[in-house]
Amino acid sequence: MVKFTVVSGNASTDLAKRIARRLKSPYIKTEKKVFPDGESKITINQIPKKSVVVVVQSTYPPVDSNLLELLSIVSKIQKFSSKVYAVIPYMGYARQDREFLGGEIVTIGVVGKLLKSAGVKKVLTVDIHSKLALKELKISSENISAMNVLVKHFEKLKMKDPLVVSPDMGGQERAEKFANLLKTDFIALKKHRDRKTGKVNILSDKVDVKNRDLILVDDMISTGGSIVKATQFLKKQKCKRVFVACTHALLVNDAAKKIKKAGVSQIVSTNTIPGESGKVDVSRVIADALK
Repeated sequence: MVKFTVVSGNASTDLAKRIARRLKSPYIKTEKKVFPDGESKITINQIPKKSVVVVVQSTYPPVDSNLLELLSIVSKIQKFSSKVYAVIPYMGYARQDREFLGGEIVTIGVVGKLLKSAGVKKVLTVDIHSKLALKELKISSENISAMNVLVKHFEKLKMKDPLVVSPDMGGQERAEKFANLLKTDFIALKKHRDRKTGKVNILSDKVDVKNRDLILVDDMISTGGSIVKATQFLKKQKCKRVFVACTHALLVNDAAKKIKKAGVSQIVSTNTIPGESGKVDVSRVIADALK
């Protein structure tokens, strides 16, 4: 039987503790001190005994700081363990998985090189933005789905004739899977995003959502621009309540406030990123994948 030790970065302390409990493994906390010039000093409180060491650290904003903390912890831990796994529940830079415009750097590939150089043997992540991003890491990796636990949350809510909606065609497969698990149907909206300005427009004309509760499903919400536009469009189609389900709720620049103002009743996300909306715990699916 594999023995694990779980070490947490400061971005994922609560989730790391939950994973350690699920694995019945020792838990080691790290401490972080930030100096006036912005540099961080990371301290590991105890040395792990011989085991597979699982370092848990999401790389949400401040992305670079949380990433550097992860790399620093791994570089220290690999001196004591030949097997260091990085559990990165939210993988920053996963959207930079290809050269969209000439001269752009595929940064997720750079992240993969850094993880490998630091001493990571395997990466586990939850609902990474794209399969291409996982491939670009060029390191042994596994992507875990949080969809089942998200659906279970919505099964407990009293919803009227629920309909699953993807805010764009790219998320159609995700919405279909979510709808199948929830035993309902789905639709996908047509969307256009300007690659230079980031401005979003809904291209769909009309959809039949009258008097139905809707669940807008996405892998992540950053500024919430797509969700706001989709909600405004759907509200004009006389739907009832609009819920949002996502794995990663970044919710930067007052996104939660803007989404609620657009007419969303509730934002439901997982605890890959700590926050008010993080009602769904993914520690079990991560622990099961590690086992």
